[in-house]
Amino acid sequence: MISTMIFPGRYIQGYGAIKRLGAEIKRMGKSGYLICSSTVFTRILPEIRNELEKEVAISAGQFGTECSDQEIERLRSLAEKAGSEVIVGMGGGKVIDTAKAVAHLLDLPVISMPTVAANDAPCSALSVIYTPEGVFDHLMYHPRNPDAVLVDTQIIAEAPYRFLAAGMGDALSTWFEAESCQKKHAPNSTNTGDPGSMTGYALAHLCYESLLEYGVSARKACEAKIVTPALEHIIETNTLLSGLGFESCGIAGAHGIQVGFTALKETHLYLHGEVVAFGTLATLFLNDKLPDIIDEVYDFCEAVGLPTTLEEIGVVNPSEADLITVARKTLQKDNPIYNEPVPVNEESIINAIKAADNEGKLRKS
Repeated sequence: MISTMIFPGRYIQGYGAIKRLGAEIKRMGKSGYLICSSTVFTRILPEIRNELEKEVAISAGQFGTECSDQEIERLRSLAEKAGSEVIVGMGGGKVIDTAKAVAHLLDLPVISMPTVAANDAPCSALSVIYTPEGVFDHLMYHPRNPDAVLVDTQIIAEAPYRFLAAGMGDALSTWFEAESCQKKHAPNSTNTGDPGSMTGYALAHLCYESLLEYGVSARKACEAKIVTPALEHIIETNTLLSGLGFESCGIAGAHGIQVGFTALKETHLYLHGEVVAFGTLATLFLNDKLPDIIDEVYDFCEAVGLPTTLEEIGVVNPSEADLITVARKTLQKDNPIYNEPVPVNEESIINAIKAADNEGKLRKS
């Protein structure tokens, strides 16, 4: 049996790491096109632009609202007109996924620079594409991972804590989905059809262990907007370990159910990792996990401020029709729910969602 792992070309993390951006662009080309979130475009870029332009020529474009085919094409056209030789994505996961897609279409190197540790998009060789309305559409696989990932922990510490918590929610799914894929002998997310390797599964488990060990301390540091070793560990966990784990081991029910919830507009106000966290809780019941594991995961979610009820992802008193809509979206062809080692159908998914919600409510009562 052949297994496959893939990695970003270089991973750089630390306090003030943004100062390395010019050198990283210069290492790959003579000019960079920066695709920026609104916060980066209006606050961060003006502060660094003069120093950056001493090293390399840059142009910049502001990201819209969704990583959609339309937004990718708009920014691809702008980057092409600028004649840039390197694409840089600066912002959250959708900004970075858009930058990766633009670089792919232009056959240019790409640098990921997350300004929040809210998901594991920065390291991967794929982009999650949504409709302009925010409903999941399809995956776009790229021929290689980002050429560099640059993570400034000072910037991430200054972002609202909610983003770090969402990143922990995304990372929380990594081991449970890897375990499901391992049991099912399911392919990982490298687009090769191959399963994960011993190294991949070990990194996925380390991701879970790191969350349990450092998550609460990292929350305190981030809420105080200070960089501590615990915060550094969780930023690396959310960004690198989770990225390597999901891509080289595979995804399953947690992300499958998150995709299902995109069918309900009320969840669009919540971050990807927040909804994935609830999806992870649902898969604990789908897989009939032991009570001590369920308690451990719920305790962690409560300690770091992740949702444990449907209401906390915007789904208040859902009708049976709402839950059927979620289940049917989850069960669409190619959804990773089929990487779970147990049979899945509308009833089992709805019951798992209800069980997770009920457990969360009981613990709050």
